[in-house]
Amino acid sequence: MFYHDDELQFEVEVEDPDPRYAKMLQQALGGQEGEMRVALQYMFQAFAIPKEKNEVRQFLMETATEELGHIEMIATAISKNLQNASDEARREARESDPMIAEMMRSGQPRQALSAGLHAMPVDANGNPFTGNFVVASGNLAADMYANVMAESTGRLLATRLYEMTDDPGMEQMWEYNIARDTMHQNQWHAALEDLGEHRPVPNSFDQSKENQEYNYTFMSTYKDERDDPKQPWTSGESPDGKSEFTYTPRQPGGGQPDLDEMIDEMYNEVN
Repeated sequence: MFYHDDELQFEVEVEDPDPRYAKMLQQALGGQEGEMRVALQYMFQAFAIPKEKNEVRQFLMETATEELGHIEMIATAISKNLQNASDEARREARESDPMIAEMMRSGQPRQALSAGLHAMPVDANGNPFTGNFVVASGNLAADMYANVMAESTGRLLATRLYEMTDDPGMEQMWEYNIARDTMHQNQWHAALEDLGEHRPVPNSFDQSKENQEYNYTFMSTYKDERDDPKQPWTSGESPDGKSEFTYTPRQPGGGQPDLDEMIDEMYNEVN
């Protein structure tokens, strides 16, 4: 169940509207690092949580709902940068920037044509948002690692967008969003620690079934054999505490593929 309030989660003000910046903001909305991705990712992860871990489901849904509020904030920022821009700023966006001008000439400015100068569920290049960005594996540990990555790249994008504007209102919005990304990164790390020892993921698989010669061996793929570089991933105890890292300068090799059979129904054979 969801509830809605007319109030934004945090104030969004734009003092100097910039249609070019609105285009950049689209990445934070519908891009791979954007708010649509994390909102749906946390939500679909929550859908898979069993009832005995209801506190984790609540945890995920709380954050997913917060991210829905961020979608509303970014969409509002995009609209304000587009709709309130002066005629001069809009003309400059079309003419002074070679990339923007080329996009206008090539018939891609869909924010005006398809959305009437509003936000769209697309990235900064106009590519539609895709559910392929969403990671919801059903394994809690795997999902928490995916969430750390999502918040890390999201925070990286937010800091870049912060540096691309000198508008006080936009800076204030990003200061809030970056702070929330800091919290979210840390909460997913805390969730991983709360799981206890969970590596390798999934740790429910019987490791005795693995090839024991290669499960903790760093394999060099250089054609010419090279000495062990003595790095943390080639020697010493593995992070899961279950073995010691080793190093091999060569791959095992498996001979030719030997694809002898032709399947008649596939019509792969050339007569």
